[in-house]
Amino acid sequence: MPDEKKIIAQVLDGNDEAFAQLVQAYEDKVYNLCLRMCSDREEAKDLAQEAFLKAWRGLRFYKQEAAFSTWLYRLVSNVCIDYLRQKKRRSAVSFVTADEEGEQPDIPDPTPTPEQQMLDRQMKEQVADAMARLEDDFRLVLTLRVVEERSYDEIAAIMDLKVGTVKSRLARAREKLRKILLENGNGLEERIVKHSREEDA
Repeated sequence: MPDEKKIIAQVLDGNDEAFAQLVQAYEDKVYNLCLRMCSDREEAKDLAQEAFLKAWRGLRFYKQEAAFSTWLYRLVSNVCIDYLRQKKRRSAVSFVTADEEGEQPDIPDPTPTPEQQMLDRQMKEQVADAMARLEDDFRLVLTLRVVEERSYDEIAAIMDLKVGTVKSRLARAREKLRKILLENGNGLEERIVKHSREEDA
C-alpha cells in the first residue's frame, strides 16, 4: 500500500476517504485478533468496527514514533480487554489462524489419521477451555506471542509494558495455563513447558 505516513497526513487534513486505505490494509488482522480474544464472529466484527472508529477519531493523537500497526494493535487490544471485562466473559481463544474470509481452518497435517484428528480437536478444545480461565491480560500476552508470533519488543509496545514485564507476564501466563491443564490430567501441560523451554533457548 502507499506510504502510511502520507495516508495518515491526508486523513488528518480532512480526507476521510483516505482512512479507508488503512482499514483495508488492516481489517483482516484486526478482525482476527478480536476473534481470538472473544471467540464469537459477530462480536469480533463489532469489536473490529469499534476499534477502527476509535482509531479514526484518535488518529490525531497518534505519535509516529512507533509503527502505525503497533499503535493500532494497542488500541484493538484495549477494546477487546474492555469488552471482556465489562461483559465478564470467559471466552475461549482459538489457536488456529483465521484465513482472509475469517474462517478458521484446521492446522495442516500431511497424513493425519482419524485418531490423530480426534486428539488434535480434543487438544484445541482443552487448551481453549484452559485459556478461557486465564485473566484477560494473560490471555492477551499469550495470544500475541503464541498466535500472532509477535516479538517481545512488539508486545511491550502494544501492551505499554517493559520488555522484562512482558517476559515475566508471559512466564506467569504459561505457568497458570500449565496448572489448569495439569488439573485436567490430560498431559498437555508437558507440551506447554517444552514449548516454553524451546522458545527461550
